[in-house]
Amino acid sequence: MVAGFFVAIMILTVLLFLARPWIPPVASQHGNGIDFLINYLLLTSGVIFIAGHLILSAFVWKYSRRGAPPYRPLSSRTEWAWVLLPVLLMTAISEAGVLVLGLPIWEELYGKEPKDCITVEAVGKQFEWITRYPGKDGKFGKVRPDLVHDIENPLGLDKDDPAAKDDIVLRGPLHLPEGKLAQVQLRSHDVIHSYTVPQFRIKQDLLPGFTTSARFRPVRAGKYEVACAELCGLGHYRMRNEILVEPEKDFQAWLSQQKGWFE
Repeated sequence: MVAGFFVAIMILTVLLFLARPWIPPVASQHGNGIDFLINYLLLTSGVIFIAGHLILSAFVWKYSRRGAPPYRPLSSRTEWAWVLLPVLLMTAISEAGVLVLGLPIWEELYGKEPKDCITVEAVGKQFEWITRYPGKDGKFGKVRPDLVHDIENPLGLDKDDPAAKDDIVLRGPLHLPEGKLAQVQLRSHDVIHSYTVPQFRIKQDLLPGFTTSARFRPVRAGKYEVACAELCGLGHYRMRNEILVEPEKDFQAWLSQQKGWFE
């Protein structure tokens, strides 16, 4: 019965996992590479899961039935082999395999920023996202914590900095052109947040005092929800925003209608 229970758990787990799709459709260029890594880890760990249950069931069956041979301790060499081989196997799968397969994706996400990349900023604060675009000069202006005012100056832009006068600050959806690489610089005004868009396969923490970033190339027009995946307070559940991916001409038409915060 115990051996049958282990086999039943194994079969049920595999069937439930394969019963329905559990991951949202990919909407970014690097997303297929992320999914490949996920499937690689699921496949290799799944094979180990099945093999482990089969071996465990075989041992239970062999040594629990009537007339089973008495257990005899293994030799020292055999015991070392049972210990070292799984360690080497897991190291090859989790370290060597992931590194070899993941380095190209890592380079795409965190390598040198291309010249044709559009750079925007998303600032997290309890409990909302604030978006900033560089103005016509293509530069972000300076910000100062002492200038932050929730209504008059939510990001603390320094009005004396010429580069800050035309910065576009928005409370609302983040607009991005379809097919163009986007670099989203991330800052936090208070606690740790996490900028997460499942369809783009991005999840990047925001650390107070540091500027982090998330890079992706949206390849499918549409509306995508941005969620905070780090518990950040009582209003964490409502800390969300949207990314609107639209054709290049529509994005440029929208951007041309926006005005700088001090204009």
